[in-house]
Amino acid sequence: MRLYELSFSEVEDYFYKLAEVRDSLKDQGLLTEMPELKSNLKIAEGTTMVKHAFPIFQKGGVVMDVTNVKQAEIAEEGGAVSVMVLDKLPYDVRKMGGVARMADPKIIEEVMSSITIPVMAKVRIGHFYEAKVLEALDVDMIDESEVLTPADETHHINKWLFKVPFVNGARSLAEALRRISEGASMIRTKGEPGTGNVSEAVRHMKLINSELRSLVSMSEEDRNMKAREYQVSYQLLELVAKLGRLPIVNFAAGGIATPADAALMMWLGSDGLFVGSGIFKSEDPEVRARAIVMAASAWEYPEVVLEAQKMISEQKTMMGIDIKSLPPEQLLQVRDT
Repeated sequence: MRLYELSFSEVEDYFYKLAEVRDSLKDQGLLTEMPELKSNLKIAEGTTMVKHAFPIFQKGGVVMDVTNVKQAEIAEEGGAVSVMVLDKLPYDVRKMGGVARMADPKIIEEVMSSITIPVMAKVRIGHFYEAKVLEALDVDMIDESEVLTPADETHHINKWLFKVPFVNGARSLAEALRRISEGASMIRTKGEPGTGNVSEAVRHMKLINSELRSLVSMSEEDRNMKAREYQVSYQLLELVAKLGRLPIVNFAAGGIATPADAALMMWLGSDGLFVGSGIFKSEDPEVRARAIVMAASAWEYPEVVLEAQKMISEQKTMMGIDIKSLPPEQLLQVRDT
């Protein structure tokens, strides 16, 4: 079902091509400079390979949302490749309402000093300075996330200005390519977070795959028109068409609650998974974390996924939410474009 098979040398080649896209965008004046911050602001130079290599080494793994040291230790013990620290799990963000911001830096520091796997953290969409704070904290990756309350409802952060890599969500190929143009090093296909309902993650992954297949078979003239429609450079669109996939890794997120959910998203072509509420809002987080990692890493073997599914109890799975029952204002996936 995968659309591609990549050697490491091919992946390495992508980095150089992405650097060429970045330089082309600069030449066209599409990379705007931010105001100087007391001469401390330095544009990251020569780090494109590093920023894009880090997510590749997460490939095939599970990143777990955590809110404290105990959850982070469960994630590491369960086999997570990284943890994502946030103030509240997506399930609680929806339930509690109000303004959701980046996590307390003290909590992030405690997590960083307690585990050995990489630590990521979320910032609000467009919140340049929350991102600068996390970069100063030396987190391994920043998630500009629609789960938190957007700070800028029009613009995302110019991620080329940071040394730390970013991950962004996307529901379509156009969204994914706009985020890549802004400097994202990883895409996570959006589901509806905090619901335990994987249907939106499936829908968006299938949509992006379908749009990729369509792009590959398009004429040059049609690709030119599509680039204008997507509001991205033709060079980036041409690169994606040549590769037949996004030029960076694409993880699935939102609503993954069981090992079978994890295997399904990998079968659909995900490079890895983000899971949070599905683990820590269940009644068996320790076992479920291990089972989901097992299913993600061995998704090609149904007998292994069966064993992973047997490790958990459906009676202990988080209570799911029928997405059709949610009023539009409670949908988190639509809070950016």
